[in-house]
Amino acid sequence: MNFIGIIPARYASTRFPGKPLADMKGKYMIQRVYEQVRLVLDHVYVATDDIRIYDAVTSFGGMAVMTSDEHKSGTDRCYEAYTKIGGTSDIVINIQGDEPFIKPEQIESIMACFDSPNTQIATLVRAFEECEGWEALSNPNSPKVVLNDNSEAMLFSRSVIPYIRGCEPDEWLKRHTFYKHIGMYAYRSDVLGEITRLPQSSLELSESLEQLRWLQNGYKIKVGITTQETVGIDTPEDMITALTLLS
Repeated sequence: MNFIGIIPARYASTRFPGKPLADMKGKYMIQRVYEQVRLVLDHVYVATDDIRIYDAVTSFGGMAVMTSDEHKSGTDRCYEAYTKIGGTSDIVINIQGDEPFIKPEQIESIMACFDSPNTQIATLVRAFEECEGWEALSNPNSPKVVLNDNSEAMLFSRSVIPYIRGCEPDEWLKRHTFYKHIGMYAYRSDVLGEITRLPQSSLELSESLEQLRWLQNGYKIKVGITTQETVGIDTPEDMITALTLLS
């Protein structure tokens, strides 16, 4: 099997316009993401809709491809990029462009999901720790995932799932292992083409989670478990915090 990493990166952002080009102690944020991915993958592209990002990536020696500014998801952008570069890879890994601290081990974990020839799509989760408490568990910005006994996703939700009957919410983390979704995906290349042609589903529209479209249409999502948290940067305030983590 051969893998390719594609990092979708848009310039427009409601909360943090231009964040892929934000300076992180002498490097663009997108450069730090790219360099982390290159520690694992030989073939990595940034898929963007803005020439400023394209030029920045090529300036530090990275590979970039221009894509449409009309895509509604990173998955759609990944597929266009994959086809534009004449994709021949078996597996496409979609890496978030706003997570400069992504760990090589996380990429390796999602790659390992394809050791099974039956894997169509893969993603990552992390178990909530008891010390994080109800506030973290109930945060709708941290989607939860329920797994079956084959480590496949049964459901994603912004609500806390499953519901623990007969127990106060503050005790739930003591009673059950809850999983937080880590927003990295990998797809067999033919499956990637199929899912980009699916119309939005009712569950997807309800929760604003595109992976529910795939589940609702019968695709299976293999889940790798990581112990490492990601640090996503959504706002300028997040960037201030992230800069303190750089040595």
